[in-house]
Amino acid sequence: MEKNNIPFNLFYKKFNYLSLSLIFVSILFLLFKGLNYGVDFKGGTLIELRTNDNTISISDLRKSFTDMNLGDVSVKNFGNDNDFIVKFEKKENLEENFIENLKNELKKDLGNSFNFRRVESVGPKVSSELLKSGILAIFLSLGAMLIYIWIRFEWQFSLGAIAAIFHDVIITLGFFSILNLEINLSIVAAVLTIVGYSMNDTVVIFDRVRENLKKFSDIKIFDLTNISINETLSRTIITSATTLLALLSIFIFGGEILKGFSFAMILGVIIGTYSSIYIANPILVMLKVSQKTILKEEKE
Repeated sequence: MEKNNIPFNLFYKKFNYLSLSLIFVSILFLLFKGLNYGVDFKGGTLIELRTNDNTISISDLRKSFTDMNLGDVSVKNFGNDNDFIVKFEKKENLEENFIENLKNELKKDLGNSFNFRRVESVGPKVSSELLKSGILAIFLSLGAMLIYIWIRFEWQFSLGAIAAIFHDVIITLGFFSILNLEINLSIVAAVLTIVGYSMNDTVVIFDRVRENLKKFSDIKIFDLTNISINETLSRTIITSATTLLALLSIFIFGGEILKGFSFAMILGVIIGTYSSIYIANPILVMLKVSQKTILKEEKE
């Protein structure tokens, strides 16, 4: 059974040091640099604009919007050369026909060679509530997962699963902080999905560890976790590979709107697969889980 096993357990310590370093760096960036909140969380207006004139550039659009005294204006090209995303902070007490006035002002510079394909406006109060709701949703999901895993497994397994989820969420958000990528509601949805994906991967391996603990009383947990990882490896590879293929397709062909979400998910799948092997299982080894642990819990 062990002849063709990949020795994952021999690298537990090395990858633990790597994970601790990544968590430390991520926390530093989150504390001192913070996250780049999008319109959803800091308020403002987002306009998806398409021009019919190929000569209109990003600098032309930025100048036109800046001249309207809208505050800090961000203009990015996405998809086709004629498609642009314009973002700016929305001020208080804007008139009801603000967007129409905006179009009229823009026509003075660009004529009729453009159209607004999508407009999203979020006020400061709403954005603050959305931010609180997003944070609450993440913590509630972590709490629900903690309760489930505590009931489903022994406390040692619960600790390993929660550590893996914490690892995945912190490092994913750390990457967004380091790369200054925008955080919006779709990223919150991605983080919640990552929590579920990571938990699923970990539970599959933990189930096999428990089964093997009952079968083999003479094999230490250090080797038993490695056997269990190898026994579930084909399932892990197939699941992760097929999920990544779908996400890569969305990232490449889904356009600018879906890039943040798909990038977060790609990161989450890779980190989640890694943590189910090199975070969750080493904790079982550290806590010296044995057959007695399982039998004791079952008796109780």
